[in-house]
Amino acid sequence: MCEKDLDALRQTCERAVEWADLIELRLDCLQEIPETFPELTKPVILTFRPAEQGGHRQLTREERQTFWSSIAPQAKNVWWDIEGDLVHDLAPDWSRVIVSHHDFSGIPNDLEQIYERLARTPAAVLKIAVQANDILDCIRIFNLLDRARNDGRDLIAIAMGNAGIATRILGPSRGSFLTYGALDDKSATAPGQVNARKLRSLYHLDTINNQTMICGLVGLPVMHSVSPHIHNAAFVSAEVNGVYLPFEVQDAQQFFERMVHPRTRELNWNLRGLSVTAPHKQAVMNCLDWIDVDAKEIGAVNTVVVEDHQLLGYNTDAAGFLDPLLSRFPTLRDARVAIIGAGGAARAAIWALRRQNANVTLFARNTTKAQPLADSFGISCTALTGALFDGYDLVINATPIGSGAHIHQSPATREQLSGSDCVYDLIYNPVETRLLQEAREAGCETLGGLEMLVAQAEKQFELWTGKKFSHGLSQMKTDLVRVLSENSWP
Repeated sequence: MCEKDLDALRQTCERAVEWADLIELRLDCLQEIPETFPELTKPVILTFRPAEQGGHRQLTREERQTFWSSIAPQAKNVWWDIEGDLVHDLAPDWSRVIVSHHDFSGIPNDLEQIYERLARTPAAVLKIAVQANDILDCIRIFNLLDRARNDGRDLIAIAMGNAGIATRILGPSRGSFLTYGALDDKSATAPGQVNARKLRSLYHLDTINNQTMICGLVGLPVMHSVSPHIHNAAFVSAEVNGVYLPFEVQDAQQFFERMVHPRTRELNWNLRGLSVTAPHKQAVMNCLDWIDVDAKEIGAVNTVVVEDHQLLGYNTDAAGFLDPLLSRFPTLRDARVAIIGAGGAARAAIWALRRQNANVTLFARNTTKAQPLADSFGISCTALTGALFDGYDLVINATPIGSGAHIHQSPATREQLSGSDCVYDLIYNPVETRLLQEAREAGCETLGGLEMLVAQAEKQFELWTGKKFSHGLSQMKTDLVRVLSENSWP
């Protein structure tokens, strides 16, 4: 809890009780330090953090020492979190002290020595929070937790930032004394901090153990994805002990070598399956032992299964793309289809449509870059600028235009779409894109990307678990619309 005044602190603490086992009061956030603190039904951690360790005040060592020496003796349900440099200057009840070290620049080279230094103190719990600049930084954090468990020491070890989110969610199941959650998405007190409600209701933190099958989304970026909402709900509904996490990966080859492949990984974890998204769908193919023939033909893998010490690659995008279409079109044979875009999504769509004997034309802003894709499938490629889609049965957007930084843009205007029958936007976030608005104004039927997302995810889930979604698809879509309305792109 980080608030500027005591009244606000009391109010947020009352809200936090619903989700928390302990509540940390960040006293360095308060403009004035009170003589007494809110009385809570949950144990409390008092923290008075200096700016250089991630706090909200410029505090000298002497000011921090004076503060801790002046506050009332610890009650049974009160913990102190103090920095390592104060250990020899204070005399608290060490059985309720967390001694901590923070580094917001990265993983220090002497991480193990820092642990050893903290371990020599009388504090009951050690805390090390360092910035993860790459997902590979999680390896050292998890290894440190293993060491602390072997040493019989209670440790909180966290890799901060989006690349380190796995340490926040999996940490307690690997021996971490606790993990930190924000009250909501706007009140995080450290980079990559997940809100407490999501830790419990989305990731089901309390049920994760060393038998939990771990799956996740590999890409860059990934934090906007709703795939964790889909797969974690599916695990619960199917009564599978599993968890699905976002993995922000910069170098796919290094990630697969050091964290994924059973023969080379440096981490002992029950990793069983991965979704793969941009920009790694093609690069990941070089990391696999076997690739399904359809994925080879498409030239992209979006699903990895870890099985018998091997990595197996599949593509569920094509089938997921087709499912919503085949529920609307009795046949796609000889249908005139325009695909806008020349990336991985377009490649899967072209392959699927050609399998259905549709007549496909590729439209792109840069035809020079798009021509090799068109040539590989024997279709024509046309410039998007000035194109008219009159007479097309189906127009498909396979670009990111309409989401993220391009949320207010559309790859085609109402005038361009006039005379086409149906517009299919593969973007699912936001649910209502500018392209779909333009299409309806042009009198076209519309189809959003949410149905494809759920369809391809169901096929992934079946590959990992051998089970189909038992969570009704219509209910799944309803839930996702609600999630997207709460967490839409800025």
